[in-house]
Amino acid sequence: MDEIVQAALKKWPNVPHCYGWLALDARGDWYMRDERIQHAGPFPVVKGSRIDHDKLRAFIERNYAADEAGCWFFQNGPQRVYVELEATPWIWRLQPDGRVLTHTGISATVQSSWLDEAGRLYLLADLGPGLVHTADMSLAADAVEQGRWSPQDVHSSDLTQRFGFVRHPQP
Repeated sequence: MDEIVQAALKKWPNVPHCYGWLALDARGDWYMRDERIQHAGPFPVVKGSRIDHDKLRAFIERNYAADEAGCWFFQNGPQRVYVELEATPWIWRLQPDGRVLTHTGISATVQSSWLDEAGRLYLLADLGPGLVHTADMSLAADAVEQGRWSPQDVHSSDLTQRFGFVRHPQP
């Protein structure tokens, strides 16, 4: 977490949490969801405005974490902004050299792999659960064929309970 964020938490410890205003889609893109968008429909049916500003994305990604209940959030100064998840807390980006990175660029170590009823591949890693990015499925297939991963079956509706995360945090 950024030092400036830690300082803000100490200075203003009782700022209310924020819900519904930030979301992460299944491709690792962040979305702002203002009040009008929230009223227009749930995420990901109505996504909102994709955050394209590199420095804002980097700030969000440096201050992205989970609470004890498995709700993921962005610590924006003294305010905790809870994140709506389309799929999982992490979106895995596979590298040609075999490394696995989060959508935020952090290296992860894969512990197990899971395949759902729609053919989506999930990895449980030392950082937690995540969905393999659709653009990286060829590299994922190589890892399975090489015996590095042996996907187990999982139903998508069971992911949150099995891996302990919350897709739609509530106050």
